Amino acid sequence: MTKARPLSLITGASAGIGAAFAHALAARGHDLVLTARRTDRLEAVAHALHGQHGVNATVLTNDLADPHGVEQLCAALDERGLQVDWLINNAGYGVPGRFDQNDWPVHADFLRVLVTAPTELAWRLIAGMRARGYGRIVNVASLAGHVPGSAGHTLYAASKAYMIKFSQSLALENLDAGVNVCALCPGFTYSEFHDVTGTRALVSKMPSFMWQRAEDVVREGIEAVERGEVVHVTGRFNRTVKGLFKVMPDRMALRMSAKQSKRYRAQDAGE
Repeated sequence: MTKARPLSLITGASAGIGAAFAHALAARGHDLVLTARRTDRLEAVAHALHGQHGVNATVLTNDLADPHGVEQLCAALDERGLQVDWLINNAGYGVPGRFDQNDWPVHADFLRVLVTAPTELAWRLIAGMRARGYGRIVNVASLAGHVPGSAGHTLYAASKAYMIKFSQSLALENLDAGVNVCALCPGFTYSEFHDVTGTRALVSKMPSFMWQRAEDVVREGIEAVERGEVVHVTGRFNRTVKGLFKVMPDRMALRMSAKQSKRYRAQDAGE
């Protein structure tokens, strides 16, 4: 059963979808654990949440690219006696450019943050959820995980496809345990993601109907995991895109992906 004040752990909580999750869950009466690399940004979010909603917001600065990052994060939770009821695996970023033009440590860090860390967090926390008979896990994937991979940002779509399949299996394993798992799949979302990857100029040319606010993505995600939906693509436009690619022949889908990706992905270093 739901606790009176569930505790939510949100990775990548300093901005964008992560911060939007923090505000939405605080509004529902959740206490929070916020983690990311930028302490000052996390503390600002925590201060705002406490002032607006009166919830407890614990800041645990952590770098999930560190091979021991998840272990250290969970040790900090244990030291404080914090039992996580909602896990929001949101931390993520993109690596622009062609695969061979980035050093391997860059790719290794990316895979730890977007694949290994969320998987390990689920593994470390789900046993407690099962024991208490209640839990929610939202793995922030992407529409990119449903469509063909594209040139540039080589590992991004692959990592998101993994999160979708992982969420499906985890959900099936916990059907009768009171633990709901959902892969949340937004498309283009207003955030600083594209500023970090250096593709703001490219994506700013995309029409407005292709974009969603982070708050709307989060609202759909919370509603989806609560009703037990395992994979949720946000927004009517994104669901239409997913449906089209699902019925399109692979060769045609790859050609379309190649054409469209030039509009929003840097394919070569320096582009």
